[in-house]
Amino acid sequence: MNPLDKIHALDEIEKDILLCMQSAGLALQELGKEKSSQKSAETQSQQFLKSLSSVESKLSEQINYLTQVSTGQPHEGSGYASAKVLQMAWHRIQHARSRVRELEETKAKHSHAARQQQKRQQEHAAAQQQQQQAAAAAAQQQQQSAGAGAGAAGGSAEGGTTSGGGVASGVGGLGSDTSGGMPTN
Repeated sequence: MNPLDKIHALDEIEKDILLCMQSAGLALQELGKEKSSQKSAETQSQQFLKSLSSVESKLSEQINYLTQVSTGQPHEGSGYASAKVLQMAWHRIQHARSRVRELEETKAKHSHAARQQQKRQQEHAAAQQQQQQAAAAAAQQQQQSAGAGAGAAGGSAEGGTTSGGGVASGVGGLGSDTSGGMPTN
């Protein structure tokens, strides 16, 4: 018997239970009348007992089937074991998907943090480079202004003589006296 047949059997049992309750209700209704018909009440009671017996036997069959299936014992026509394996496989797949999703989120967080850190490092390196360039430009400008001042005082920019009689050497007009005297500006 396949699962669809089991569902149809349970549906039939449900209909029998409704019929049983309906018969009991009609029997009680008949007995509740002032002038009740004993024959009608007995007919409804007999139909109730017949329906109740049918429901009991069908439910017993279903319960016996379920006890055989739930013990894990192999039994003819049972799809319980394969359904359980399938259910567990779906559960494992869902778990794996959720773990992969968590790992992707963690990876995205760390990638974002690494990109931001790399960006900050690049900005810091660029700022340092700009500072170094600014310092070099300031030093060069200072050397040029010092050289211009030395040239105006009478010395030459390169290779000239100083007032102390020595040879001036240096970059940008800043010379040092080789005779031991003070350089001129």
